[in-house]
Amino acid sequence: MTLLITGGCGFIGSAFLLGHIESFPDDRVICLDKMTYAAIKNIPALASAMSENFRFVKGDIADRRCVYSLFEEENPDIVVNFAAETHVDRSISDPAPFIESNVTGVGVLLDACVKYGTKRFHQISTDEVYGEYTDNSDDGFDEKALLKPSSPYSATKASADMLALSYARTYGLFVTVSRSANTYGPRQNPEKLIPKTLTNLLTGRKVPLMGKGLNRRDWLYVTDHCAAVEAILKYGQPGEIYNVSGEREVFNIDIVRMLLKRLGKDENEIEFVPERAGHDDRYLVDSRKLENLGWKHEIPLEKGIDCTVKWYIENYSTFI
Repeated sequence: MTLLITGGCGFIGSAFLLGHIESFPDDRVICLDKMTYAAIKNIPALASAMSENFRFVKGDIADRRCVYSLFEEENPDIVVNFAAETHVDRSISDPAPFIESNVTGVGVLLDACVKYGTKRFHQISTDEVYGEYTDNSDDGFDEKALLKPSSPYSATKASADMLALSYARTYGLFVTVSRSANTYGPRQNPEKLIPKTLTNLLTGRKVPLMGKGLNRRDWLYVTDHCAAVEAILKYGQPGEIYNVSGEREVFNIDIVRMLLKRLGKDENEIEFVPERAGHDDRYLVDSRKLENLGWKHEIPLEKGIDCTVKWYIENYSTFI
């Protein structure tokens, strides 16, 4: 089996890549990554993957010549696309790179899959494509919910989902899509809430928190996210979408309080800042469809936070 992992040097992609190599050492694994700011610091962690069954290629998924050349050389059986621009604030200030990577790049990968006969394509998406969850219940969006993205980032991810699913319908490509809750864990770039809070506290800086910190998010530990993708690759059905929930919804301010407590700090370290444009109050998805495939998250939030705090205390200097 030859697996092409695009964006395999990013936070979630690298965790998936390393876990897959450990679990399936006989698979050939190709990592295609553009090596942007969010990926480059994960190179030391990927050094352990170096073997005759692993190949790294620096390249852009939106570069058709690069992608087609790689498909001709490797003829991958499965493509798992983690490659994406992901930071909402950056998408607001400059949407163009998000459109290029998250839409055009996905289109190039799908064209390559059709052209070279790739068996499977899995698209990593986000719960943000559904937009703000306004229901008073705790059920969350299911996979049939309408898409109402609020930011350029989430709009490009929704576009990619629809594009991938159209290739399933039009060309018969075996496509699956996963839409996950907020993923966290070691080696995440410090532009996200948990690593930003930790790296700021560890370097004596205030913690910026939007509004009053009352936005709610569902938190999913990175290894649980990777296990969900593996379950979909093994049991998922063509043309299907699977939500991935951590089943632990928490106000942002309470996440920050958890981190403050573990570092022996108080709330004087918080600096409240204005809300971003179009900031959604709540995201929540229902992952019962995925659980019916046998997947279940295993890492409770408190344990995941402890592991993450420990890692950043030991390694934060390499990520600031």
